[in-house]
Amino acid sequence: MNGAIVLSAGGTGGHLFPAQALAGELTRRGRRIVVMTDARFANYATSFPGARIETVPSAPLNSVTAPFKIASGIIQAFGKLLRLKPAAVIGFGGYPSVPVMLAASLARVPTAIIEQNAVVGRANRLVMNQVRRVAAAFPIARFAPRDKTKIVLTGNPLRPAVIELWGAPYDAPLPDAPLHLLVFGGSQGARAFSEIVPQAITRLPYDLKRRLRIVQQCRPEDIETVRTIYANAEIRAELQPFFVDLPQRMAEAHLVIGRSGAGTVAELMAIGRPAILVPLPHALDDNQTPNAEILSRAGAGWTVAQSQMSPDSLARMLIEIFAHPDDLARRARAAHALAVPDATEKLADMVDALTRNSA
Repeated sequence: MNGAIVLSAGGTGGHLFPAQALAGELTRRGRRIVVMTDARFANYATSFPGARIETVPSAPLNSVTAPFKIASGIIQAFGKLLRLKPAAVIGFGGYPSVPVMLAASLARVPTAIIEQNAVVGRANRLVMNQVRRVAAAFPIARFAPRDKTKIVLTGNPLRPAVIELWGAPYDAPLPDAPLHLLVFGGSQGARAFSEIVPQAITRLPYDLKRRLRIVQQCRPEDIETVRTIYANAEIRAELQPFFVDLPQRMAEAHLVIGRSGAGTVAELMAIGRPAILVPLPHALDDNQTPNAEILSRAGAGWTVAQSQMSPDSLARMLIEIFAHPDDLARRARAAHALAVPDATEKLADMVDALTRNSA
């Protein structure tokens, strides 16, 4: 495995999807891949065909056991890295990446981290001053490394399903034609949308309600309640706990209501869709608000704090938005204008440069 690239990421999709994209590009360039993370990776193992999988212990940074498990993880990761002799170690954030990245610094292996949000996450903050490069999906709004010259703006790697829909044409809604609304909040954020959005929709004028075609992600325990509200209001809605074809649903939407995680914002930019973004209120360091503001400042969407969103206020907002279809189309173009093309290739180029410079 001499010369392999080690990718270290947290065990959730938000960290592993970008790692998956980079692994695919590096494999096409003839690189061998090792994925180093925690036991949760089992849910995503098939997403890294041909990769060698190594697990190390870790724990959430705010847990009582974190110091002990991270120390154990550093020792185990250090031993694994000495055996693997990788050309570089690349971190994607999440607490499982911390012991691996610290071990890589101790082993003097070339290192870089990928920061998907405009606010550097806590795991990446622990290691960003030790690594050689910081690849940023967006301009860093808070907690930049001391040496800002190490920052490389690459954009956020995207799933193939999103890349296929890059800049998908936006057809502004026509008078008296269907209005397609997509609502999703992720595993942590769908509950609030299940409580607020249906009640807002029922407050809309009849002419708007009969035109709406809603696709909404709901928690399993919320689906029947939400379905009943829409059915009683004679509103057409498709509800699921999870949509495997979410990028396609996004491309078909006239308007999206969602959270503002880094992946969501990057996909809205890539496809080019206007959105009402409601940052997750309890996100660490409020890291979703700066992501949302990138779109809203560019006139590509709207940022609304959850504490300021009620059924009445959202209903008024939707009435105003749908009254101006040309503005929706303009915002779709503004969203796509923010997209960074070839992010995965740029990341792979950075990795290649990192290994060349250390040769």
